[in-house]
Amino acid sequence: MGPGRLTKKERHQLILSEVRRSASIRISKLARRIGVAGETIRRDLAELGKAGLLNRTYGGATISLMTSEPVISERALTMVEERARIARGTAGLVKKGQIVMIDGGSTTYEVARSLSQLKQDLIIITNSTGVASVAGANPTFRVILCPGTYDSREGSVLGEDTVEFVNRYNADLAIIGASGVTTDGPNDMISGAVAVKRAMMARSLSTVLVVTNDKFGRASLERICALRDISDLVTDREPQAELRVAIEGTGAEIHVFASS
Repeated sequence: MGPGRLTKKERHQLILSEVRRSASIRISKLARRIGVAGETIRRDLAELGKAGLLNRTYGGATISLMTSEPVISERALTMVEERARIARGTAGLVKKGQIVMIDGGSTTYEVARSLSQLKQDLIIITNSTGVASVAGANPTFRVILCPGTYDSREGSVLGEDTVEFVNRYNADLAIIGASGVTTDGPNDMISGAVAVKRAMMARSLSTVLVVTNDKFGRASLERICALRDISDLVTDREPQAELRVAIEGTGAEIHVFASS
């Protein structure tokens, strides 16, 4: 497939990776690199800007410190194959009969779906209505849904009641997502979600971070934890060298499920 025949989704992913690589980049350079007209790039940048994934600048774009994130229903439409590979890979880390805490998110939702198809006799504790729904489809699972204030953008409950409820339980694994991962650790846009992730991690013997490769090098509002607090990272592509070295330096294991 020539570069001019990339799908819009592929173009968007290419643009984001180019902008991330050089922090800021001009439209003319992007157009040449991707092999499409400048006008096409302008439209792409406008859409990516509207989704909160980058900042438009005069004549180009810069990656923004993320101050907003598309709603979960929109995020679920991107990186579909990558999320599916991550989900199957993560399911392989879960053993029959374990207690698993899963927080809300588009990647963690896919993990729950894979678990419900591949595993038996799990207890799932979650603050996500979507995760509860797909996990509950497996008759051998016991699903415990946290109380709290419902956030329709995230399809999850958040708040003090949620954190208090999580603190009542013990789990083998916490499976969490993030808006971004830097050498400083995973981060997230929504403070209420961060509090739930931390509570789940504190009540679990180990933590599995599940992220698509577009999250690498991305920083958003609040740090969830340090890299050393993660026992496993499951993703679809090797992190950049600096980040990989930082993760491996903590003793965490990186599991990459790339397309074959």
